[in-house]
Amino acid sequence: MIKYLIYSLSIISFLVSCTNGTFYEKNEPIPNRSWTYEKKPAFNIHIDDSKAKYDIYINLRHSNEYRFSNLFVLLHEKGNNLADTAYRKEIPLAQLDGRWLGNSAGSLYEVQYLAKENFVFPDTGTYTFAIEQNMRETPLKDIVDVGIKVIKK
Repeated sequence: MIKYLIYSLSIISFLVSCTNGTFYEKNEPIPNRSWTYEKKPAFNIHIDDSKAKYDIYINLRHSNEYRFSNLFVLLHEKGNNLADTAYRKEIPLAQLDGRWLGNSAGSLYEVQYLAKENFVFPDTGTYTFAIEQNMRETPLKDIVDVGIKVIKK
């Protein structure tokens, strides 16, 4: 049942992304829904237009059993003429009253967090973005998958 639900969410996400100018999107499952500090999903994005502006989103899916109302991550980036850097981001997942944010399908919730807006890559080539969980707990339970979405403007 859960595999069917994840598969359905993936198909829906793919179909929606085809209509909104998505340049790149990829999600990586978190094994056993237990995200450790050592697990840093990385995404290689080939850029062939260094003059365009891009919006970069962090995709996140979690279950309704997730214990926190937010998630801190480190967004690592490296590539041509770009210093290797990491930015700490707080992704809100619930409202103050405890209701989950984002889209839901059964017991899964999907959030897309805008991490960089109107970002211009300094050069063409391949850039790598990695996402590291930065909470006080490892492994972090009930995170289903994480990913990157890039929209070319």
